[in-house]
Amino acid sequence: MNDVIPLKNKDQVETMRLAGSIVGGTLDMVSREIKAGMTTRDLDRLIEDYIRSRGALPAFKGYQGFPAAACISINEEVVHGIPGDRVIEDGDIVSVDVGSLIEDYYGDSARTFAVGDIAPDRKQLMDCTLNSLMTAIDKVQKGNKLGEISATVQSVAEAHGYGVVRQLVGHGIGRAMHEEPQVPNFGSAHEGPVLEVGMVVAIEPMVNMGTHDVVTMPDGWTVVTADGQPSAHFEHTVAVTENGPDILSLA
Repeated sequence: MNDVIPLKNKDQVETMRLAGSIVGGTLDMVSREIKAGMTTRDLDRLIEDYIRSRGALPAFKGYQGFPAAACISINEEVVHGIPGDRVIEDGDIVSVDVGSLIEDYYGDSARTFAVGDIAPDRKQLMDCTLNSLMTAIDKVQKGNKLGEISATVQSVAEAHGYGVVRQLVGHGIGRAMHEEPQVPNFGSAHEGPVLEVGMVVAIEPMVNMGTHDVVTMPDGWTVVTADGQPSAHFEHTVAVTENGPDILSLA
């Protein structure tokens, strides 16, 4: 990873907001288009077309060899699912993680979508994961330790008995997709660097219905829960400002 470089001026902030708005708009499009019967490859094509139509590049495509525009992960798949022939079915929860690159800056965001009628326990998992993200975003305040973000995600998720993934973390973001600092979803509120104005972080809780342990599949990318239970994933790109958090990954 590269060291995080705080944004210095309004133009840099607005370029990152543009990159973020593209991924936010992409996920809004997914919310309208995702349906049972389509394959994950079908969905990936829609995502790539949308990102390119906004004048950006799909940042994940080719990144460290990843072959698609989006990471699409279903049910027990936590993250980094490779789009292919798998058919999305009624009752699935589908995590979609997308990145954009425009004018040398990156955007990154993820959501988990319910397809058709999902089981109540899956709905609760999704709601809790999103709540853990939004509650953690409130901790993006100048002068706070980064650990306050991590501890907040963990406390919200574990209060419901869920497992918080430890092997994968959030990250700084800017002119590189992954910059320092790492943003774990667990840990002490008293640890980590102090948040400074201009820092931008991608906060991304990955929360499992069962154990926090995960396994990487033989394809070298797809990460699944060790016990086969469902997982949910939500992510926003957030800037530290004088007035608190500024979510950049909104459409």
